[in-house]
Amino acid sequence: MNERQPVRRPGGRSARVTAEVHRAVTALIGERGYGGFTVGDVAARAGVADSSVYRRWGNLETLLTDVALTRLDARSPMPDTGSLDGDLRTYAAQVAREITGPDGPAVVRLAVALSGNGEQGLKAGDELRAARMRQLQAVLDRPRERGEPAPDALDVLDHVLAPMYIRVLFGLVPLTPEYVDGLVDRLLYPRP
Repeated sequence: MNERQPVRRPGGRSARVTAEVHRAVTALIGERGYGGFTVGDVAARAGVADSSVYRRWGNLETLLTDVALTRLDARSPMPDTGSLDGDLRTYAAQVAREITGPDGPAVVRLAVALSGNGEQGLKAGDELRAARMRQLQAVLDRPRERGEPAPDALDVLDHVLAPMYIRVLFGLVPLTPEYVDGLVDRLLYPRP
């Protein structure tokens, strides 16, 4: 018996629904904050049925995790400039643009809120941190393969990424290129 599998087209209606639902979530996070809306609110804002959201994501926490992972996972390729200095500066600049973009602050607040909200929230926080650490490790592995000494991923997190996230969370933006480069300088070229 030859069972036919549904053909999924990249793009198409499914991609449009996902994009609209994600936009609705980030808009609602920006307006009302975490916990200030329901699946029904998201569906209404996105122009889809509640059942579509439940069918695809199951519940609000799973949807919020998907939005945060998608937005903070920065699908852009990891930089390969030929040097640790160049790679780290380029990566830090990408992260700065990502977290200060139109939806950036709302998504950062969402990630923080998710990681402190019960077992599912802790899992979401773990997934977000793991995604960011995979990116960071990819940036650091390439220089090591070339024989360049590279800092530990947690050092980059503590000295470059964390200050940027804190500034976004407390509204201390913009993250100027000079500020971001200064974070990288302090990590790579510490003064005695």
